[in-house]
Amino acid sequence: MSVYLRLFWEFFQTGLFAVGGGMATLPFLKNIGQATGWYTYTDLMNMLAVSESTPGPIGINMATYVGFTVKGIPGVIVATIGEITPSVIVILIVAAMLKKFRDSKLVNHAFYGLRPASTALIGAACVSVVLEVLTHVTITAPAGSIVNHFSLEAASGLLNWPGLLLAAVLLVLTNWVKPTKNLHPIVFIILSAVVGIAAGAA
Repeated sequence: MSVYLRLFWEFFQTGLFAVGGGMATLPFLKNIGQATGWYTYTDLMNMLAVSESTPGPIGINMATYVGFTVKGIPGVIVATIGEITPSVIVILIVAAMLKKFRDSKLVNHAFYGLRPASTALIGAACVSVVLEVLTHVTITAPAGSIVNHFSLEAASGLLNWPGLLLAAVLLVLTNWVKPTKNLHPIVFIILSAVVGIAAGAA
């Protein structure tokens, strides 16, 4: 299978099954990285930070980022098309059948049943982000296993104190300091990026 076809197929599946928005794509993206070797888990967290910082849906931004990392501009086009194709197909089907299924109990029950799955996908993504950013716990998924393995980096301690400190400062500035609590989120994103760059250079 060519790399372009693999890119399209992987992101087509992500767009088809990641119900619940951009954060719900993270477990799928994690599996893509492990299966293909295109990026590491740390790379994925960096992609998430960039995708959150740029305009547009997270899922599409992530597809664009991965596509560019793997195959440049052609990869961007293929991965992004793969991500949005399922949504386009579903929207066209829904639009064609909207009148028929608008008041369908079966459709309402189906969407009700999807809520727990969506919640679980987003919850798993949040746990992964917290562990990656605020602790030194490493998450791995052995081939053929559906259970993640958690391990602590040797001699690092459990908590990532710089990450915790930055999170605490942001929490205070966005909730309890009057001059900063109403600032646009992009200000805090930029400040966090500057702190990250400064910490990495130190």
